[in-house]
Order: sequence, then C-alpha cells, then structure tokens
Amino acid sequence: MKSTIEHAEDTREAVPAADGEGAGAAPTPRQLVKLAVSIDEADFDRDIDQAFRKIGREATLPGFRAGKVPRKVLEARIGIAAARDEALRDAVPSYLAQAVREHDIDLIATPEVEITGGADEGPVSFEAVCEVRPVITVPGYGGLRVELPSPAASDTEIDEAVDTERRRQGALVEAERPIASGDHVTLTLAGTRDGEPVPGLNTEDWLYEVGKGWVAEGFDDRLIGSTAGDELSFSANPSGMSEPADFEVTITTVQELVLPKITDEWVSENLGEFDTIDAWRGSIAERLGTQKLNQARNLLIERATTALAELVDVPAPDSMVSGDLQARVQNTVQQFQSQGISIDQWLSATGQSADSFIEALKEQSVKAVKVDLALRAVATAEAIEADDDDLNAEYARIAMQVRQKASEVRKAYEKNDAVTDLKAQMRKSKALDWLLEHAEVVDEGGNAIDTDLLLGKTHDHDHDHDDHDHEHDHEGH
Repeated sequence: MKSTIEHAEDTREAVPAADGEGAGAAPTPRQLVKLAVSIDEADFDRDIDQAFRKIGREATLPGFRAGKVPRKVLEARIGIAAARDEALRDAVPSYLAQAVREHDIDLIATPEVEITGGADEGPVSFEAVCEVRPVITVPGYGGLRVELPSPAASDTEIDEAVDTERRRQGALVEAERPIASGDHVTLTLAGTRDGEPVPGLNTEDWLYEVGKGWVAEGFDDRLIGSTAGDELSFSANPSGMSEPADFEVTITTVQELVLPKITDEWVSENLGEFDTIDAWRGSIAERLGTQKLNQARNLLIERATTALAELVDVPAPDSMVSGDLQARVQNTVQQFQSQGISIDQWLSATGQSADSFIEALKEQSVKAVKVDLALRAVATAEAIEADDDDLNAEYARIAMQVRQKASEVRKAYEKNDAVTDLKAQMRKSKALDWLLEHAEVVDEGGNAIDTDLLLGKTHDHDHDHDDHDHEHDHEGH
C-alpha cells in the first residue's frame, strides 16, 4: 500500500435559510486533508480471497461441507464481482486506518471515501477526505484569571453561625405587645374555599414563627400588629395555589425568642468542648473555612476551563460538537433509565422541552470542544508531553481501578489502537495542572487566593489528578 497526503479545501455551501428565503448561515469552516491510497494488486487479491472465504462460510453447495467451498467453485458459481465488492467494503477501512496512522492524522469525523480505481478490475485506489482537529493558539492563557468564593470564613458568617446556636438555645417568653416579625405565635387556623375546608390549612394550637411566609401571600403581614386574643378574617392565595382561600385566624399567644447573652461562662456550660468565646468562634471559623475551601476546590476546574474557553476565538468544529453532544445525551438518558425514569418524564417534571434540553447540553459541548483545543494548544506552547514513564504510571492507575494487571491494560489499549488517544488525554491533564498552578485566583473582592491551598499542596494533602478525569472525559475525543 502507498499513500500520499495533501491539504483539501472545504467546498460546502451555506445552509439554506429555514424560511426558504435568502442565504442561510455558512457552516463552520473545516480543516481538511486528502489521502490518496493505492493498493498493490497482489495485496488486494488476498483481500478478495478473504472475501471468498467469508462468502464460503455462509454458502451451502451440494457435495461440500459448510464453510469448505473452494474459491474456484464459488468464483465459477457467483463470479468475482461479488467477492470484489465484499473485499472493498471490508478492506478499504483497514487500509484507510493504516494510512491515517502512517501520516499521524488526528481525525475528528468519519472520512469521506471515494473509490478512484479498481472498482471492477485492476489495482485499487481511493481517496479519503479527512476532517482533522484544528491546531490553534490561545493568547493570554498564561495570565488566566479565575474568580472563586473566598475559602476563608468572614466575621459575618461566623456571627451568623453564633446566632444560629443562640436561637437554638433561646427561650420563648410571652410578649405583652403587638406581634412583630420573628415572634412565635400560637394560633388556630381555618382555611376554606366556597365553604369547604382547604386541605392543609386547618389546624389548632399551631406554633408559627412570623416572617417565614409559609402559609399564604400576605399572611404574615396580616399578623404583624395584632395581639393575643385577636380574631382575623381575610382572603389570600395559599402558597402553591392559584385560587384564593378564606382565612379565619385566632391568635392565642404571642411569644418572643430571647437569646442568651454570650459569655465565656455560658460557652463553657452549654458547649462543653469549649471554654471561651474565642475558642468557640475559632472552631466555627475552621469548620466554615473547610466547607468553603471544598466549595472553592469543586469550582476551580469548572471556572478555570470556562475562562480558558473564553480565550478561544475560533469556532468549535461542528463535528466535534455533534460527537460530544451525542455522548452527553446518551449518558443523560442512561442515567435516568438506571433510576427508572424516562427522559420524557424528566422533561415533563422540569417543564423543559426536548429542544431546550438539547440546546443546554450543546452549550456544554461547545465549551468542552474549545477547552479540548485550548489544552492541546497550551501543552504545545509549554512543551508538555506524556512520556513512557507517564504512560506506564497511567496503565498502573487504570489497572487498580479495573482490578487487572497493568500489562493487560496496556495490551488492551494497544489492541484497540487507543494509546495515542490516551497519551493525548494525559497531555491535556498535565496542561490543565500547569494552568491551575499558574492561574491568578481571586475571590469576589479581587483578593488573591492561595493556589497551593486550593491544589492541596498544603495541609498535607496531595493533588489528586482523578479530580480532573470527569471534566477531561467531556473535553476531547
């Protein structure tokens, strides 16, 4: 087999407008190469012989056992054309794959193949127009700026946590005054519509905190300013209902929540693990800080890749977007099916149309494709590679996950011709690590956040590359 490669022009025309008037939008330009492949006649004759064997396994002729019909007999019965057609269908994809590997073509779509010679007799040749992954540059990636929630607890957040505990240990005391927001009232409630009780709106001696807004539109406003013993009548729309109901409300008691005064003594008596206010507040700050740090870590990759995608000023190739979108749709449908839910049921429950659902996923696909192109560009610009040691380490990591030997994992990747794709994913992962380490990470106020802290390089945590795997799975093919 011999093959040559050359650049090819994208000759597609604009898609007609939906209304049939005027020109439609031009398709996203594709980067194409054309492979010209010629196959030695002797090699293709072996493919024809293989095709005859395939046909022979299915043929039944008197005097011959199944699958044992000689080629000459089959050729005399059916002619060579049928076997030649079979050989073209089976062998051309194999020769194409060999040429793609030989010229290191990064395919992103199924090639368009045309037989240019040998369809009926003689040497076989064909041409394949291949869409390849664009190679881009990403100006500004070195100064990537990522905004995250601050991983440190603020004084306001600590105060709120302190007040929550004070309210939990507060005491209800009868209030000799009109009702104010935040008071706890005991009341008898009767809600009717056309004289019939409305389910869920009839109760006695119900303790309710004014200001929660749970019952009906304007309900709490009606209570404020009233006093114990008052009887109220009014109409309002119950929460979650579109039609109004008639309310009869009798207020039995009005109580206010008295919060304890915070002192070292109170902390020691009521929060046994702490002796002082400062120790208690320090513990709250540490707990909230851990929660906020985890939140920031969870957002880091998503925010960083979003910022990176925004630097890509070329359109995402349609074929890559379509491939990613198809995988997302299939994964989503399978996830719902595993939970016993059909996609139609989920769309109905969430009030979405199929079109809006697909469009939302398509936005994610466009971002994923741009991130894929950008990470490859960063890897090239920074001379980031995945060497044999990296590859062996990855085989070992995968082997632990699937509970196989690393050698078996390697053989599986080699057999499926997937080593190149694996190294590309590893290279992208290393490029993402480089970006995260060099990004300017700030909080909402523009204050710098310690990147080492986010990446787990302090507090005795190791940076876990598995955190990237899910994101990477959607960013490339």
